[in-house]
Amino acid sequence: MLMGVAVLGLFFLLQDAHADNAILYEFDGSFEDATFLTKEAIIGQGLTIDYVSHVGEMLARTKNDVGGSKDIFQNAEAYLFCSASISRRVMEKDPMNVAHCPYSVFVIQIPGDQTTGDEGKIFIGHRDLPDGAMQEVEDLLRKIAEEATSF
Repeated sequence: MLMGVAVLGLFFLLQDAHADNAILYEFDGSFEDATFLTKEAIIGQGLTIDYVSHVGEMLARTKNDVGGSKDIFQNAEAYLFCSASISRRVMEKDPMNVAHCPYSVFVIQIPGDQTTGDEGKIFIGHRDLPDGAMQEVEDLLRKIAEEATSF
């Protein structure tokens, strides 16, 4: 059940990215380096990654079962985590900010053109959260993404 909720949540996260509700940072390196540096940036903030969603593998595995016609990602993972102190502050201001929890940062690799040797583009990103109290969370997500892309 929990895994189904996480996958459903990630589906909506990726829909937001398509709807320009995500903030993306292009990564110059391999997908493996991007995921490693993203995890290190999260842990470096004193946070624990609660769940890793292998959304790229799930989409590839289920493509034919659901009538998919194309590969969406070459690779895609999302890292879910929470900050007790920040969550406390934003939810004291508005308990409905629980809708944004857990927080996530994702790494995606958009397929390139294999006939030309183009390996595609890699992005590290997060949701564009609502103004107000949630900006503290968005600042944390931005700091993680910027740290991961700064190496």
